[in-house]
Amino acid sequence: MDGSRRDLRSLRAQSPYAQVSFVYRSDPLIYRFFGFLTSVMRRFLAPLLAGFARLPKGVGSSLTVALFIGTVIFGLYRGGHLDAFAQAYGEPRSAIARFLGFDIRSVTLSGLSMLDEKEVLAAAAIGPDESLPFLDAEAVRARLLAMPMIREVAVRKFYPNALSIGIVENKPYAIWQMNGDLSVIGVDGRVIGPLEDEAFAQLPHVVGEGAASHIGEYVALLDGQPEVKPLVRAGIRVGDRRWTLKLNNGFDVFLPEVEADKALQRFAFMVRDNKILDRDIISVDLRQPDRVTLRLTEAAANTRAELLKARAKAKGGPV
Repeated sequence: MDGSRRDLRSLRAQSPYAQVSFVYRSDPLIYRFFGFLTSVMRRFLAPLLAGFARLPKGVGSSLTVALFIGTVIFGLYRGGHLDAFAQAYGEPRSAIARFLGFDIRSVTLSGLSMLDEKEVLAAAAIGPDESLPFLDAEAVRARLLAMPMIREVAVRKFYPNALSIGIVENKPYAIWQMNGDLSVIGVDGRVIGPLEDEAFAQLPHVVGEGAASHIGEYVALLDGQPEVKPLVRAGIRVGDRRWTLKLNNGFDVFLPEVEADKALQRFAFMVRDNKILDRDIISVDLRQPDRVTLRLTEAAANTRAELLKARAKAKGGPV
């Protein structure tokens, strides 16, 4: 063997002269593979271990806990006990979140004046098995909006343990009469409850099918004519298309389907300048934009009929 780790070997040949050749001696293949693997691990594993050394304290413990929890869940799943666990402790993900400190410890309610806190919490249906990360805020909002006394809801999460619910109450806005029953409705037209408190008797009064869902339109119509508004006792929804106003003295005002505000403005002019309410008239029909139809009281109609007969007789015409 020379200084370059080469073996000197003799080669037999037919020639009488001896021949000499140099060949490299190589290690077995398995040794070369492990040498390559060692160099790769030394190149990549060392920076990885150095990175683990720089991790904050507690990461290893957290990973250990996570591995333990994952092992427990896998064991429950393989053993067929996952349903029983869910019934006892809630969904596994929520149970894990509560274990890690994300349970719901406080719920703050704001905006309540007529509603009871316990009633709202019962409607929200936030159970003890809920966790803040996996709480379905939109589902809570939908459940609260199903309450007639609630018009708007905002649900906010404040980690790690707090929940805030802001509520806009659907306060009594009008009285709706349907099939003889009187109900208190909110600004959105939903029924809050039966009319039992006389304090609500001064609210706007609407009658008929579709009147509740158009309560905003009706109130805006009256607000546009403040001189007429105090004279109106109720608004009757006709065919869910238009309004007939019933005044306090029994006078009827028939409004059109479109441009009802302009028709009511014409009526306000007739009340103010023509003193129409001081005459023997029981209704005015404003459904035609180019024509006003008046209906007389029965006594006035009889008087007018007698007057027409007298005029016809004086002229020698048919009575």
